[in-house]
Amino acid sequence: MKIFTAQRSAAVSAYGELRLIEQVRGWLGDVTPRAPFGIGDDCAVLPPARRAQLVTTDPVIYGWHFDDAIPARAVGAKLLKRNLSDIAAMGGRPVAAVISLALAANTRVAWLRDFYLGLADCARRFGVNIVGGDVAQAPAGFFGAFLTLHGEATNSRIVTRQGARAGDRIYVTGSLGGSRLGKHFQFTPRLAEGAWLAGRPEVRAMMDVSDGLAKDLTSLTTAGLVPALCGPAVPVSPAARTSAERSHRTALAHALSDGEDYELLVVVRGRADAKKFEQAWRKRFPRLRLTLIGTFAKQGKLPAGALRLADYHGYEHLR
Repeated sequence: MKIFTAQRSAAVSAYGELRLIEQVRGWLGDVTPRAPFGIGDDCAVLPPARRAQLVTTDPVIYGWHFDDAIPARAVGAKLLKRNLSDIAAMGGRPVAAVISLALAANTRVAWLRDFYLGLADCARRFGVNIVGGDVAQAPAGFFGAFLTLHGEATNSRIVTRQGARAGDRIYVTGSLGGSRLGKHFQFTPRLAEGAWLAGRPEVRAMMDVSDGLAKDLTSLTTAGLVPALCGPAVPVSPAARTSAERSHRTALAHALSDGEDYELLVVVRGRADAKKFEQAWRKRFPRLRLTLIGTFAKQGKLPAGALRLADYHGYEHLR
């Protein structure tokens, strides 16, 4: 279904703001509580948090994060899931979200309904309340949905991107690359895995892979260190191999650069018992691969055969 329509009776302009908001309330159903704990007041009221609070925000924009080939329900789910992935990367659990829309007057009502139904299904699955937001008119042909997600730590510890040391091991969940062939909207946020990792004393730092491993790994790299990755160890997805056949780039290049993998990149203390840690992971998550892909080395001491990450580029906004 195309997002925009030339038929005014099928567009949001036939509803107006107030009626559209009432429709949104109906589409969301039980994932939006009564005001002031949900839609309908100047601000939403969140219950007091027992632990440290987490806040993240990410959008989906037509023509950039999706197009008419992606079902509207999948777009709504993607909006929430890419925010959930950020919460997972710090070992947290999601609580509540607000969503603001900037949409053209010719946005199709049926498309928007499916968008919210997909968002609501995803919110139910992960226990998130949609507690408010805003609607604003945008120029013709524009649709942007901007979600802010609140969460909290699952225990007394929050895992950040900071703290890697020489000798620490680098792990990644799942497989990487080729996300444009479907994974960029069909992925599962690693919430349970992130919470488990946050509770492990071996884990020093963590983040999710959204802009490509080659770029995101720089955010985990402490000054004076360099990541030493073993190319053959990088878990290349079947989609990355398919993409390579079409692009004439290597499958490894796709795995390092494509982005929107939404897997977890994990730094484990070098002195930890790697065998014990990996066995504990397999026992807890037998269906999800956790791969050791390298270590951190001191700058100027990159081992022979290690990948030169400067030869690969992930996604960077405004470039």
